[in-house]
Amino acid sequence: MRGVSGLSLCLPPFAFCLLPFALTRFFWLWLPVAAYMAFIFFLSSQSSLPGSSLTPDWVQHGIAYAGLAVVTLRAVSAGRWSAIGPTALALAWLIATLYGVSDEYHQSFVPGRTPDLRDVIADGAGAALALGAAWAWGIIRRSP
Repeated sequence: MRGVSGLSLCLPPFAFCLLPFALTRFFWLWLPVAAYMAFIFFLSSQSSLPGSSLTPDWVQHGIAYAGLAVVTLRAVSAGRWSAIGPTALALAWLIATLYGVSDEYHQSFVPGRTPDLRDVIADGAGAALALGAAWAWGIIRRSP
């Protein structure tokens, strides 16, 4: 919603926002991606994760990066189902997978953690499966 002089109205109870509408939309779309990435960074900064022996490592990586891929797809497609196409899917997968690569590099500096190519493969596979499901859901959602 646009306010006076091109300023946008923020979510209630705020009466106005000092950011232009486009910038507000940018934060609305990309803030969840940044928050999700920060959460993954926090988890990978731990020397050991509680409860990590309950599920295999590759499952944990797949689930974590599936979620990252979906919030990234939301941002890349500007929050519109109609904008989900091959380019948006590829870009969301690339961002999630490259973040997985950077996370493995980050883990090389954490005591008790080591980088592993299999983790990056699990990250990319989890992202791909989630994006495939989102793409299929978008097709189902658009059909009459």
